[in-house]
Amino acid sequence: MTIWNRSYDIDQVNASMNNTIAETLGLLVTEIGPDYIVGTLPVDKRTHQPMGILHGGASVVLAESLGSLAANMVCEKGSACVGLDINANHIRSVRSGIVTGTAKAVHIGRRTQVWEIRLANEEDKTVCVSRLTMAVIDAI
Repeated sequence: MTIWNRSYDIDQVNASMNNTIAETLGLLVTEIGPDYIVGTLPVDKRTHQPMGILHGGASVVLAESLGSLAANMVCEKGSACVGLDINANHIRSVRSGIVTGTAKAVHIGRRTQVWEIRLANEEDKTVCVSRLTMAVIDAI
């Protein structure tokens, strides 16, 4: 059973990120499951920090983008979700390749949502674990 309140097409979701930081960094949604969303981020000169490894801020962009997309996909008509808080624990460095993030709901309430986003490298080793809290508001 799905948690999404509307049908979503991956191409439409990716198109919604045109002209945003997600497009600039090469972030792509690759899968929408019944209760999770998956996306990827390349680890290259766009996402490196000066030491040549994945920038923690780029990890947070992936985490917040996936969690925000998922939160808004759960919202009922007439509502929207905006970020309240995000944290990230950076566990392992990555120099190149692709990082994959998976967002899953921890709590879906009337006024708040909490999402956990796990980022992994190409060997499926955890790179970062993030928790995103969203506020549910009236649509703008």
